Amino acid sequence: MGRRVVLGVGGGIAAYKVASLLRLLTESGHDVTVVPTDAALRFVGAPTWEALSGRAVMTHVWDDVPQVPHVRIGKEAELVVVAPATADLLARAAAGLADDLLTTTLLTARCPVLLAPAMHTEMWEHPATRANVATLRSRGTTVLDPASGRLTGSDTGPGRLPEPEEILAAALALLAEADAPAGPLAGRHVVVTSGGTREPLDPVRYLGNRSSGKQGHALAQVAAARGARVTLVTTATGLPVPAGVDVVPVETALELQDAVTSAAAGADAVVMAAAVADFRPAHVASAKIKKTHDDTAAGPDESAPVVELVRNPDVLAGLVAARGAAISPVVVGFAAETGDEHGSVLDHARAKLARKGCDLLVANEVGAGVAFGTDANTVHLLFGERAGRRTPADRQVGPAPKTEVAAAVWDAVQGLLEA
Repeated sequence: MGRRVVLGVGGGIAAYKVASLLRLLTESGHDVTVVPTDAALRFVGAPTWEALSGRAVMTHVWDDVPQVPHVRIGKEAELVVVAPATADLLARAAAGLADDLLTTTLLTARCPVLLAPAMHTEMWEHPATRANVATLRSRGTTVLDPASGRLTGSDTGPGRLPEPEEILAAALALLAEADAPAGPLAGRHVVVTSGGTREPLDPVRYLGNRSSGKQGHALAQVAAARGARVTLVTTATGLPVPAGVDVVPVETALELQDAVTSAAAGADAVVMAAAVADFRPAHVASAKIKKTHDDTAAGPDESAPVVELVRNPDVLAGLVAARGAAISPVVVGFAAETGDEHGSVLDHARAKLARKGCDLLVANEVGAGVAFGTDANTVHLLFGERAGRRTPADRQVGPAPKTEVAAAVWDAVQGLLEA
């Protein structure tokens, strides 16, 4: 059955390709209303949109005033697609401006929204555009990454509008997701952490680790797809935010502890996928630490500064201790381990599970080029003891994509929640 789709058209040269997208949408049986900006009409005129959609085109909030189009179009839409989403249009949408019919439609729409950016590479990579995209994604808007290729003139690079068939596939996926029955985590609130914390030494240096945040983001993405309300506490602010996920950006272990403690109140599950630093510098220099040039030093090590470290709080153990005898939340820890002369990865992971007291520990072997920064992972799911519950058998997952690993983790958490 056809759906009511609003096709917003931004003012970029790629607007000519959107005519093909419109054709694909109508041929798929959907009822499409085209809302071009004034700038878009400089590239492709209203008669083209009207001929392909079979509907009159309105561009101003003053058109057909008795029907209140700036409210009605957005409220009646079952999907809004904007292509090309120019840098200007992304900025206005992120700021919540409502200065034309398309931006007012975006503000009134309560359906899935899909934006397909197109612009010059320099504009796409500008920090302002990246921040606007992150803001829109944090609100649940789906923003596609542009393709790389030939742009206007002789320019080449990321910023090209994805092909109409790719945009159509993303649009149909959003419609299918909206039609899907409530997922197994519907009504649940889950908290996920991702990335590696950074502990400052001075204004320009920090102690950190190799965690990319990809596994944590995959966990957030899968939980949202299963219907959960997801709070993602993350240091990995450079990764795309999964649609429908609430993001809390942090940097240090202490900031992460505060954010998780706050978000975990009333949560059904907390999954600690972030790599939280065990130590932080005891003193943070207010200015950059300078390299000394002491010619009287016996060797280079004697002129190097000594960094004193203090322990960070154990966020995972603190969560377990704070819940006392309560049934929830289910607490999941991650053990990124390397084997050594004292034991294997699993030996260290099982010891950590016993020490922390969490319900599930996800253990994996890490190192340069292993797990960190890759798109695949191999993990072991180790289950902890909990009163009145039968403990499932430990099992290995992978090698598999991190989204598949995330699905296995949530399968285990769902079982623990039901128990």
